[in-house]
Amino acid sequence: MRKSTLRFIMLLLLAVSTVSCAKESIEEEVNSYNHTAKEKVNFDYSAIETEILTLVNEHRKSLDLAPLAPIAEISVEAESHNYYMLEVGEVSHDNFGVRYENLVKTVGAKAVSENVGYGYRTADAVVKAWLNSKGHKENIEGNHSHFGVSVLDDENGRNYFTNIFIRK
Repeated sequence: MRKSTLRFIMLLLLAVSTVSCAKESIEEEVNSYNHTAKEKVNFDYSAIETEILTLVNEHRKSLDLAPLAPIAEISVEAESHNYYMLEVGEVSHDNFGVRYENLVKTVGAKAVSENVGYGYRTADAVVKAWLNSKGHKENIEGNHSHFGVSVLDDENGRNYFTNIFIRK
């Protein structure tokens, strides 16, 4: 698991937020996560994250679609959403509009799509699941130019996945 200043800050925020799980505190937590894309421009991809990026581009190549280029700010947004999902204990697209606006502002996105997942043990398993779902497959095969990904595991070792796609 990669170590970074962002991870430390996010874990500290998670620890503080577990004292009170009221809806208001979760909204405040989400707002604090959503500022990260403006503050961080580097992202250290784990092996599983790198494999997801590779598998998505291999699938696109098999269809003669242009490969997508990773952008760190997109992965930071994906990671912040994973922390949110860990906090609430469920997979969701909650606050997608906030991520969309952050990516419009930080990287000039013209369109934004996202895939989320939970519980898969490997990159291959989650990408196959996305490709077997019409909406997720459309995101992978869509008219995008860049992407980012994050994978975080919960206290039981189950993975949360967020893969965000943009068009510039």
